[in-house]
Amino acid sequence: MESSSSFASNSQYRPRWKYVVFLSFRGEDTQRNFTSHLYAGLKNREIFTFLDDKRIGNGDSISEELVKAIEDSQVAVIVFSKNYATSRWCLNELVKIMECKEKENGQTVIPIFYDVDPSDVRKQSGSFTEAFCRHELEYMDDVEGMQKVKGWRTALTAAADLK
Repeated sequence: MESSSSFASNSQYRPRWKYVVFLSFRGEDTQRNFTSHLYAGLKNREIFTFLDDKRIGNGDSISEELVKAIEDSQVAVIVFSKNYATSRWCLNELVKIMECKEKENGQTVIPIFYDVDPSDVRKQSGSFTEAFCRHELEYMDDVEGMQKVKGWRTALTAAADLK
């Protein structure tokens, strides 16, 4: 019988997940309060968590480092807040999270609704209405951009429908 220590020492062995949790959040809404407390709590419990606290957040596409961190995380925790949908960065991150959940990776996704109603996220109403009006106005003459907006809407609805 082969011991587990020889299996672990095998250089071919690679754990399936690099991180236990990936935190997705809108920095200006939650970084200095809820998200920082959540991160500290996870860290205190020695739950290895990816937190991108250096993000610019205004760009259109997320970095390869973030894509890899999402793919390498067992659980994605999405902190939906009033301004979450104003960030194309957050919305692109959300799309990648939902793709990983649905496809090959099978991550667990946990939505948290911070000072926002789940139905506002699901239907892109309330504070999400204005954000999507701006996105649609910005991409009005751009077919590819409008496809992106549609993908954001689909991802928001799917994430808000999670139990």
